[in-house]
Amino acid sequence: MNRLRVLCPDTEPGLVDRVLGVLDAEPGAVHVVRLRGAAVDPPGDVVEADVAREAVDDVLDALRDLGCAERGGIVLETLDTVVSDAADRAEAAVPGEGVDAVVWAELLGRTGQSARLSVTFVVMLTIACLLGAIGVVTNSPVTVVGAMVLGPEFGPLAALAVAAVRRDGPLARSAAIALAAGFAIAVPVTALAAAGAEAVDLVPEDALTNLSGVEFVYQVGPFSLVVALLAGVAGMVALIAGEGSGVLVGVFISVTTVPAAGFAAVAVTLADWPRAASSLLQLVVNVAGIVVAGVIVLVVVRASRRRRGVPESLPTRPRSG
Repeated sequence: MNRLRVLCPDTEPGLVDRVLGVLDAEPGAVHVVRLRGAAVDPPGDVVEADVAREAVDDVLDALRDLGCAERGGIVLETLDTVVSDAADRAEAAVPGEGVDAVVWAELLGRTGQSARLSVTFVVMLTIACLLGAIGVVTNSPVTVVGAMVLGPEFGPLAALAVAAVRRDGPLARSAAIALAAGFAIAVPVTALAAAGAEAVDLVPEDALTNLSGVEFVYQVGPFSLVVALLAGVAGMVALIAGEGSGVLVGVFISVTTVPAAGFAAVAVTLADWPRAASSLLQLVVNVAGIVVAGVIVLVVVRASRRRRGVPESLPTRPRSG
C-alpha cells in the first residue's frame, strides 16, 4: 500500500470534491480522510488515502488531469505495514500484484536523484575502482566483490534507460554527465594510485599474468553481453518493485563495470595496452547491455499496461527536496 496526500488550495473551488470523487471511484483506495483547512501554504484542505500499489499510477494520472500537481501538490509514501481488512479488500479488488506494479512517479523520483553528479557518487565510484584494481592486481576475488558492493553506477544507468523510454533529454544528459564525469575522475585516480604503488614496488611482478581468478573482468567473451543483459533486467525489476535487495543487485550489476574500469587503469599504468583495451571494451559492452536491458523491461511493462486498457500518461520528473 501507498499513502497518498493531496493538497487542495482554497483558490480552486471544487477541486477537493473532484479529488474525493477520484478516490471514491477507485476500488483500490481506502481510508480516505479530508482535513479541512489543514494546509498552510497554500491555504486549503488536505486529502489523504491509502492506495493499493497496483492502482497508484491510475490515481496519480487522474489527479494530474485535475491539475493537483500544478495548483497544489501530491505526495506519495510507501507503507510497510497496514493492518486493515479494508486495505486487504482494496488490494484484492485491483488486478495484478503490487510487487509487479510500476509507479512511474516513484521510478522517476528514484532515477532522477541517482542521475545527478554528486561528490558522494564520485567518491564511492573512485573507491570502488580502487578496490577493483587491487582485487585484480592481487588476483583476489574477495576484494573484487568489495568493489562490486560499493559500485554506485547502476543509478545513472537506470536513469538512461528511463530517459530513453520517456524521451527525456534532460534526464539522459544528467545521467550521462554523472557517468562520464564519475569515470573520468575515478579511472585517472586509480591510475595514479597504481603508478604510486609500482614506484614503491608494491605491485607484484606477475600482477597482469596471474589472473586466473579474475579473468572475467577484462576478457570479452561470448557471455559478456548475456551477463550484462541479465544484470540490467535484474536491476530494473528490483528498482520497479522497490524491494530491499539493492545490495545483491548492486553486486550483480557492478561485476562487469567497476572492476573493468579499475583494471583498465592498472593496465594503462603498466603499459599493457591489449589488456587495457580489452577492459575498456568490457566496460562499454556491459554498460550498453545494462541500459538496453533496462529499456526492454520498461517497454514490456508499458505494453502490458496498455493491453490491460490503461491509458499511458508519463508524468514529468518530480522535483526533489
